[in-house]
Amino acid sequence: MSQELRTVDWTGTGIALIDQTLLPHRTETMHVRDVDTLVDAIQRLVVRGAPAIGAAGAYGVALALLQGEREDWTDGEILRAISRVREARPTAVNLMVCVDRVTARLPEGLDAVLAEAAAVQREDVEANRAMGAYGADWLLKKADQDRPLRILTHCNTGALATAGWGTALGVIRELHARGSLEVVYADETRPLLQGSRLTAWELVQEGIPHYVQADGAAAGTILRGEVDAAIVGADRIAANGDTANKVGTVGVALACADAGIPFLVAAPTTTVDLATATGDDIHIELRGEDEVLEWAGLRTAPAGSRGHNPAFDVTPGRLVTGLVTERGVLEVSAGELPGERLR
Repeated sequence: MSQELRTVDWTGTGIALIDQTLLPHRTETMHVRDVDTLVDAIQRLVVRGAPAIGAAGAYGVALALLQGEREDWTDGEILRAISRVREARPTAVNLMVCVDRVTARLPEGLDAVLAEAAAVQREDVEANRAMGAYGADWLLKKADQDRPLRILTHCNTGALATAGWGTALGVIRELHARGSLEVVYADETRPLLQGSRLTAWELVQEGIPHYVQADGAAAGTILRGEVDAAIVGADRIAANGDTANKVGTVGVALACADAGIPFLVAAPTTTVDLATATGDDIHIELRGEDEVLEWAGLRTAPAGSRGHNPAFDVTPGRLVTGLVTERGVLEVSAGELPGERLR
Protein backbone atom coordinates (compact mmCIF):
# COMPACT_ATOMS: atom_id res chain seq x y z
CA MET A 1 0.00 0.00 0.00
CA SER A 2 1.25 3.48 -0.79
CA GLN A 3 1.15 4.71 2.82
CA GLU A 4 3.74 2.04 3.69
CA LEU A 5 6.24 3.50 1.22
CA ARG A 6 9.45 4.99 2.55
CA THR A 7 10.03 7.82 0.11
CA VAL A 8 13.17 8.77 2.03
CA ASP A 9 15.31 6.26 3.96
CA TRP A 10 18.80 6.06 5.41
CA THR A 11 20.81 3.07 4.19
CA GLY A 12 23.76 3.30 6.56
CA THR A 13 26.02 4.86 3.93
CA GLY A 14 23.62 7.24 2.20
CA ILE A 15 20.02 8.08 1.35
CA ALA A 16 17.57 5.91 -0.59
CA LEU A 17 14.97 7.93 -2.52
CA ILE A 18 12.03 6.61 -4.51
CA ASP A 19 12.55 8.26 -7.89
CA GLN A 20 9.24 10.05 -8.36
CA THR A 21 10.13 11.17 -11.87
CA LEU A 22 9.63 7.55 -13.04
CA LEU A 23 6.22 6.91 -11.48
CA PRO A 24 3.65 5.57 -12.23
CA HIS A 25 5.30 3.31 -14.81
CA ARG A 26 8.39 2.28 -12.86
CA THR A 27 9.15 2.11 -9.16
CA GLU A 28 12.89 2.50 -8.67
CA THR A 29 15.11 3.65 -5.84
CA MET A 30 17.94 6.14 -6.26
CA HIS A 31 20.87 5.65 -3.88
CA VAL A 32 22.48 8.97 -2.94
CA ARG A 33 25.97 9.07 -1.45
CA ASP A 34 27.08 12.65 -2.11
CA VAL A 35 25.74 16.16 -1.71
CA ASP A 36 25.78 17.04 -5.42
CA THR A 37 23.48 14.12 -6.19
CA LEU A 38 21.12 15.01 -3.34
CA VAL A 39 20.83 18.66 -4.41
CA ASP A 40 20.18 17.56 -7.99
CA ALA A 41 17.55 15.04 -6.83
CA ILE A 42 15.71 17.71 -4.86
CA GLN A 43 15.79 20.19 -7.72
CA ARG A 44 14.71 17.63 -10.36
CA LEU A 45 11.82 16.48 -8.12
CA VAL A 46 13.15 12.96 -7.69
CA VAL A 47 12.08 13.69 -4.14
CA ARG A 48 9.40 16.38 -3.70
CA GLY A 49 6.75 17.57 -1.28
CA ALA A 50 7.76 19.89 1.54
CA PRO A 51 7.82 17.26 4.35
CA ALA A 52 9.65 14.70 2.17
CA ILE A 53 12.39 17.11 1.15
CA GLY A 54 12.61 18.16 4.78
CA ALA A 55 13.37 14.54 5.70
CA ALA A 56 15.82 14.24 2.80
CA GLY A 57 17.54 17.43 3.93
CA ALA A 58 17.74 16.16 7.50
CA TYR A 59 19.61 13.05 6.33
CA GLY A 60 21.57 15.29 3.97
CA VAL A 61 23.43 16.68 6.99
CA ALA A 62 24.68 13.16 7.76
CA LEU A 63 25.49 12.69 4.09
CA ALA A 64 27.66 15.83 4.09
CA LEU A 65 29.40 14.65 7.26
CA LEU A 66 30.24 11.25 5.74
CA GLN A 67 31.36 12.74 2.44
CA GLY A 68 33.51 15.22 4.34
CA GLU A 69 35.22 12.35 6.17
CA ARG A 70 35.84 10.46 2.91
CA GLU A 71 37.18 13.49 1.08
CA ASP A 72 38.97 15.15 4.01
CA TRP A 73 36.83 18.30 4.01
CA THR A 74 37.38 21.10 6.49
CA ASP A 75 34.58 22.03 8.89
CA GLY A 76 33.85 25.03 6.69
CA GLU A 77 33.51 22.84 3.60
CA ILE A 78 31.07 20.58 5.42
CA LEU A 79 28.96 23.55 6.47
CA ARG A 80 28.97 24.95 2.92
CA ALA A 81 27.78 21.59 1.61
CA ILE A 82 24.98 21.55 4.18
CA SER A 83 24.04 25.08 3.12
CA ARG A 84 23.71 23.91 -0.48
CA VAL A 85 21.25 21.23 0.61
CA ARG A 86 19.35 23.76 2.72
CA GLU A 87 18.94 26.13 -0.23
CA ALA A 88 18.11 23.53 -2.90
CA ARG A 89 14.43 24.60 -3.06
CA PRO A 90 13.89 28.03 -1.51
CA THR A 91 10.08 28.13 -1.24
CA ALA A 92 9.62 25.05 0.97
CA VAL A 93 10.42 26.11 4.53
CA ASN A 94 10.46 22.52 5.85
CA LEU A 95 13.79 21.91 4.11
CA MET A 96 15.43 24.82 5.93
CA VAL A 97 13.83 24.04 9.30
CA CYS A 98 14.80 20.37 9.23
CA VAL A 99 18.36 21.00 8.03
CA ASP A 100 18.87 23.62 10.74
CA ARG A 101 17.47 21.32 13.41
CA VAL A 102 19.82 18.48 12.52
CA THR A 103 22.82 20.76 11.94
CA ALA A 104 22.56 21.84 15.58
CA ARG A 105 23.59 18.29 16.54
CA LEU A 106 26.78 18.32 14.42
CA PRO A 107 29.14 18.92 17.39
CA GLU A 108 27.87 15.65 18.91
CA GLY A 109 28.89 13.55 15.92
CA LEU A 110 27.30 11.32 13.30
CA ASP A 111 25.19 9.18 15.65
CA ALA A 112 23.49 12.26 17.11
CA VAL A 113 22.90 13.69 13.63
CA LEU A 114 21.30 10.46 12.43
CA ALA A 115 19.17 10.19 15.58
CA GLU A 116 17.83 13.71 15.01
CA ALA A 117 17.14 13.02 11.32
CA ALA A 118 15.26 9.83 12.27
CA ALA A 119 13.24 11.87 14.78
CA VAL A 120 12.32 14.35 12.03
CA GLN A 121 11.04 11.47 9.92
CA ARG A 122 9.15 9.77 12.77
CA GLU A 123 7.52 13.00 13.96
CA ASP A 124 6.31 13.80 10.44
CA VAL A 125 4.43 10.50 10.19
CA GLU A 126 2.90 11.06 13.64
CA ALA A 127 1.88 14.59 12.69
CA ASN A 128 0.30 13.38 9.45
CA ARG A 129 -1.79 10.79 11.26
CA ALA A 130 -3.00 13.41 13.73
CA MET A 131 -3.90 15.99 11.09
CA GLY A 132 -5.72 13.31 9.12
CA ALA A 133 -8.09 12.73 12.04
CA TYR A 134 -8.48 16.44 12.85
CA GLY A 135 -9.07 17.32 9.20
CA ALA A 136 -11.66 14.58 8.66
CA ASP A 137 -13.58 15.61 11.79
CA TRP A 138 -13.59 19.25 10.71
CA LEU A 139 -14.60 18.57 7.10
CA LEU A 140 -17.48 16.29 8.06
CA LYS A 141 -18.79 18.95 10.43
CA LYS A 142 -18.15 21.89 8.08
CA ALA A 143 -19.55 20.28 4.93
CA ASP A 144 -22.67 19.18 6.85
CA GLN A 145 -23.69 16.52 4.33
CA ASP A 146 -25.72 13.38 5.06
CA ARG A 147 -23.75 11.44 2.42
CA PRO A 148 -20.09 10.69 1.66
CA LEU A 149 -18.05 13.71 0.55
CA ARG A 150 -16.73 14.60 -2.90
CA ILE A 151 -13.26 16.08 -2.46
CA LEU A 152 -10.99 17.97 -4.86
CA THR A 153 -7.23 18.01 -4.32
CA HIS A 154 -4.31 19.62 -6.12
CA CYS A 155 -0.77 18.26 -6.65
CA ASN A 156 0.46 15.32 -4.55
CA THR A 157 0.27 15.35 -0.77
CA GLY A 158 0.41 11.65 0.10
CA ALA A 159 3.03 9.20 1.30
CA LEU A 160 5.23 10.20 -1.64
CA ALA A 161 5.29 13.85 -0.52
CA THR A 162 5.97 13.16 3.16
CA ALA A 163 7.76 10.79 5.49
CA GLY A 164 4.60 8.66 5.37
CA TRP A 165 0.77 8.66 5.24
CA GLY A 166 0.34 12.17 3.82
CA THR A 167 -1.05 15.61 4.66
CA ALA A 168 -4.07 16.50 2.50
CA LEU A 169 -4.13 12.97 1.12
CA GLY A 170 -3.88 11.71 4.70
CA VAL A 171 -7.17 13.51 5.46
CA ILE A 172 -8.66 11.91 2.35
CA ARG A 173 -7.47 8.48 3.50
CA GLU A 174 -9.07 9.05 6.89
CA LEU A 175 -12.39 9.97 5.25
CA HIS A 176 -12.17 6.86 3.09
CA ALA A 177 -11.46 4.66 6.14
CA ARG A 178 -14.58 6.06 7.83
CA GLY A 179 -16.76 5.35 4.81
CA SER A 180 -17.25 9.10 4.37
CA LEU A 181 -15.66 9.58 0.96
CA GLU A 182 -17.53 9.25 -2.33
CA VAL A 183 -14.94 10.36 -4.88
CA VAL A 184 -11.79 12.44 -5.33
CA TYR A 185 -11.11 14.88 -8.16
CA ALA A 186 -7.33 14.95 -8.59
CA ASP A 187 -6.01 17.90 -10.58
CA GLU A 188 -3.30 16.70 -12.98
CA THR A 189 -0.95 19.50 -11.77
CA ARG A 190 1.32 21.22 -14.23
CA PRO A 191 4.07 21.28 -15.25
CA LEU A 192 5.19 17.76 -14.21
CA LEU A 193 1.78 16.11 -13.68
CA GLN A 194 2.24 15.33 -10.00
CA GLY A 195 -1.51 14.82 -9.66
CA SER A 196 -2.00 12.40 -12.54
CA ARG A 197 1.30 10.56 -12.08
CA LEU A 198 1.54 10.46 -8.30
CA THR A 199 -1.74 11.26 -6.55
CA ALA A 200 -3.71 9.03 -8.89
CA TRP A 201 -1.14 6.26 -8.38
CA GLU A 202 -1.57 6.49 -4.61
CA LEU A 203 -5.36 6.55 -4.91
CA VAL A 204 -5.24 3.41 -7.06
CA GLN A 205 -3.11 1.69 -4.41
CA GLU A 206 -5.77 2.54 -1.80
CA GLY A 207 -8.75 1.60 -3.97
CA ILE A 208 -10.16 5.13 -3.65
CA PRO A 209 -12.57 6.16 -6.48
CA HIS A 210 -11.25 9.20 -8.32
CA TYR A 211 -11.11 11.23 -11.50
CA VAL A 212 -8.00 12.91 -12.91
CA GLN A 213 -8.83 16.29 -14.42
CA ALA A 214 -6.95 19.12 -16.09
CA ASP A 215 -5.99 21.96 -13.75
CA GLY A 216 -8.12 24.29 -15.85
CA ALA A 217 -11.20 22.12 -15.18
CA ALA A 218 -11.04 22.51 -11.39
CA ALA A 219 -12.93 25.79 -11.05
CA GLY A 220 -15.72 24.61 -13.31
CA THR A 221 -16.07 21.33 -11.43
CA ILE A 222 -16.39 23.27 -8.18
CA LEU A 223 -18.85 25.84 -9.52
CA ARG A 224 -21.07 23.14 -11.04
CA GLY A 225 -21.63 21.78 -7.53
CA GLU A 226 -19.71 18.55 -8.07
CA VAL A 227 -17.37 19.11 -5.12
CA ASP A 228 -18.15 19.44 -1.39
CA ALA A 229 -14.71 20.66 -0.30
CA ALA A 230 -11.15 21.08 -1.52
CA ILE A 231 -8.09 20.08 0.45
CA VAL A 232 -4.48 20.88 -0.47
CA GLY A 233 -1.04 20.84 1.09
CA ALA A 234 1.42 23.70 1.50
CA ASP A 235 5.09 24.52 1.05
CA ARG A 236 5.14 27.59 3.29
CA ILE A 237 2.48 29.31 5.39
CA ALA A 238 3.00 32.90 6.51
CA ALA A 239 2.04 34.21 9.95
CA ASN A 240 -1.15 35.77 8.51
CA GLY A 241 -2.26 32.49 6.91
CA ASP A 242 -1.17 33.28 3.33
CA THR A 243 -0.22 29.91 1.85
CA ALA A 244 2.31 29.03 -0.84
CA ASN A 245 1.51 25.80 -2.64
CA LYS A 246 1.90 24.22 -6.06
CA VAL A 247 0.94 26.64 -8.83
CA GLY A 248 -2.78 26.48 -9.59
CA THR A 249 -3.86 26.31 -5.95
CA VAL A 250 -5.08 29.91 -5.74
CA GLY A 251 -7.59 29.28 -8.54
CA VAL A 252 -9.03 26.38 -6.56
CA ALA A 253 -9.34 28.59 -3.49
CA LEU A 254 -11.09 31.36 -5.42
CA ALA A 255 -13.59 28.91 -6.88
CA CYS A 256 -14.30 27.45 -3.42
CA ALA A 257 -14.92 30.94 -2.04
CA ASP A 258 -17.36 31.71 -4.84
CA ALA A 259 -19.14 28.38 -4.40
CA GLY A 260 -19.26 28.72 -0.61
CA ILE A 261 -17.54 25.42 0.11
CA PRO A 262 -14.60 24.73 2.47
CA PHE A 263 -11.02 25.17 1.30
CA LEU A 264 -8.76 23.29 3.71
CA VAL A 265 -4.97 23.45 3.87
CA ALA A 266 -3.24 20.50 5.57
CA ALA A 267 0.36 20.93 6.69
CA PRO A 268 2.53 20.21 9.74
CA THR A 269 3.57 23.09 11.96
CA THR A 270 7.07 22.87 10.41
CA THR A 271 5.50 24.36 7.27
CA VAL A 272 4.29 27.43 9.19
CA ASP A 273 6.93 30.16 8.98
CA LEU A 274 6.13 32.69 11.68
CA ALA A 275 9.13 34.78 10.61
CA THR A 276 7.36 35.44 7.29
CA ALA A 277 4.67 38.03 7.92
CA THR A 278 2.66 37.70 4.69
CA GLY A 279 2.70 35.87 1.38
CA ASP A 280 4.36 38.87 -0.23
CA ASP A 281 7.56 37.85 1.57
CA ILE A 282 7.57 34.27 0.24
CA HIS A 283 10.15 33.59 -2.46
CA ILE A 284 8.48 31.93 -5.45
CA GLU A 285 10.74 29.52 -7.31
CA LEU A 286 10.82 29.95 -11.09
CA ARG A 287 11.56 26.71 -12.93
CA GLY A 288 13.04 26.24 -16.39
CA GLU A 289 11.18 27.50 -19.45
CA ASP A 290 11.37 24.13 -21.19
CA GLU A 291 8.81 22.64 -18.81
CA VAL A 292 6.09 24.78 -20.37
CA LEU A 293 7.51 25.33 -23.87
CA GLU A 294 8.18 21.64 -24.58
CA TRP A 295 6.46 18.29 -24.12
CA ALA A 296 8.53 15.09 -23.87
CA GLY A 297 11.47 16.98 -25.36
CA LEU A 298 9.54 18.33 -28.34
CA ARG A 299 8.95 22.05 -28.74
CA THR A 300 5.22 22.85 -28.58
CA ALA A 301 5.43 26.67 -28.51
CA PRO A 302 6.80 28.87 -31.31
CA ALA A 303 10.54 29.41 -31.30
CA GLY A 304 10.07 33.08 -30.41
CA SER A 305 7.96 32.41 -27.29
CA ARG A 306 9.30 32.69 -23.75
CA GLY A 307 8.11 30.60 -20.84
CA HIS A 308 6.80 31.83 -17.48
CA ASN A 309 7.02 28.90 -15.08
CA PRO A 310 6.42 29.70 -11.39
CA ALA A 311 6.46 26.50 -9.34
CA PHE A 312 4.11 27.93 -6.70
CA ASP A 313 1.45 30.55 -6.10
CA VAL A 314 0.23 32.17 -2.89
CA THR A 315 -3.35 31.84 -1.68
CA PRO A 316 -4.38 34.77 0.57
CA GLY A 317 -5.32 33.78 4.09
CA ARG A 318 -8.79 35.28 3.63
CA LEU A 319 -9.53 32.37 1.24
CA VAL A 320 -8.29 29.64 3.61
CA THR A 321 -11.35 28.31 5.41
CA GLY A 322 -9.27 26.04 7.58
CA LEU A 323 -5.64 25.18 8.27
CA VAL A 324 -5.18 21.74 9.82
CA THR A 325 -1.93 20.86 11.56
CA GLU A 326 -1.09 18.12 14.06
CA ARG A 327 -2.44 20.48 16.77
CA GLY A 328 -5.93 20.89 15.31
CA VAL A 329 -7.71 23.23 12.89
CA LEU A 330 -7.45 27.01 12.66
CA GLU A 331 -10.26 28.79 10.80
CA VAL A 332 -7.96 31.30 9.15
CA SER A 333 -10.53 33.21 7.09
CA ALA A 334 -12.49 33.77 10.32
CA GLY A 335 -9.49 35.39 12.01
CA GLU A 336 -7.65 32.47 13.66
CA LEU A 337 -4.17 33.29 12.40
CA PRO A 338 -1.10 31.03 12.68
CA GLY A 339 1.01 33.90 13.98
CA GLU A 340 -1.32 34.28 16.97
CA ARG A 341 -2.17 30.63 17.68
CA LEU A 342 0.95 28.61 16.88
CA ARG A 343 3.70 30.53 18.67
